[in-house]
Amino acid sequence: MTPDNFDVGSILDHSAISGHYLFPQPRCVEDPFLVQVSGAELACHRTVIDPGKYTVVHFHGNGEAVADYIPGMADILADLGLNSMFVEYREYGDSTGEARLVAMLGDGEAAIKASGLAPERVIVFGRSMGSLYAIELAHRQPTIAGLILESGIADPAERFLTYADLTTAGVTEDDVIAEVERHFNHQEKLSKCKNPLLILHAENDGLIDISHAERTYRWASSVQKRLVRFPFGNHNTIFGANAREYVAAIRDFVDAMEA
Repeated sequence: MTPDNFDVGSILDHSAISGHYLFPQPRCVEDPFLVQVSGAELACHRTVIDPGKYTVVHFHGNGEAVADYIPGMADILADLGLNSMFVEYREYGDSTGEARLVAMLGDGEAAIKASGLAPERVIVFGRSMGSLYAIELAHRQPTIAGLILESGIADPAERFLTYADLTTAGVTEDDVIAEVERHFNHQEKLSKCKNPLLILHAENDGLIDISHAERTYRWASSVQKRLVRFPFGNHNTIFGANAREYVAAIRDFVDAMEA
């Protein structure tokens, strides 16, 4: 079913779906790294400590902004010997355009191209909703060095349907599920992922249950993969409650790739 007066590429981009799941935040970074995408300009942040080192390309959650990770997470990654690129979503921070679930799928690829990064030197990192775009980037660039998913989502339909206003969108649950299968089939994408994979998840995540992490771990074809279950914290406190172990897991992951 296609709702009346709907002229975008996917029903998931309808404001009654995307607009109920994406929550653009106004916090901005100073001196952003600008990335041009179709119909928008992304105000990202880039830190380069050594061009020869890996670069973490990071996608944040739906209620966050790149500014929430600067300088804290960028400094932590730098201390691990990693460059970083924090990708901002459309309509978030100083980015222009409109935040739309499907329309943004190619933005991560545009970001690494704009920065001149070789996929083989990129570690893709997705937190919460950012896992959608991290998995997509890993799928589009199968030669990436590695993939990290923190508090990630196995079944996006489950999350979208929790918030969507189907009546306003003029669609049914089956329509949404079919469209998610078309654009966000994580099982299929991860089954083709042979890259090193690190999954981080709080056992007491009350927003995105740890069963999501267990499914993504099971689906991935990676020979080198690890699921780290944190006994403390929840969806929004996973890092603060487990900072030492969280950073150590990333360090071990990178060390294993460089071995």
